[in-house]
Amino acid sequence: MRRPDRELDGVWDVRRVSGALPPLLGVRKRIAGARGETVLGGGPGLPFEVCGLELRYRTPLSFLVDVLERDGDGYRGRATAFRRTYGRFRLERRPTSI
Repeated sequence: MRRPDRELDGVWDVRRVSGALPPLLGVRKRIAGARGETVLGGGPGLPFEVCGLELRYRTPLSFLVDVLERDGDGYRGRATAFRRTYGRFRLERRPTSI
């Protein structure tokens, strides 16, 4: 069982739901504790800080914040810029191998 303060830890697939977001094929979020990154394919990630259920991107993209809500085994998310929602997505946890 995950600790409540580490519930987002892991690797997540990002699925576009609506809005001004591209299809997001191959986009993942990797989260460990208070830090994470959004990764497209095998390229470098866009780093963010985890603040509760908000993913706050680092400078120079600090105007971007993903706001999450629990939804079953995953999360619904709102992609925001300057506090305005421009898209919606879903996070689905990737299975881990032991």
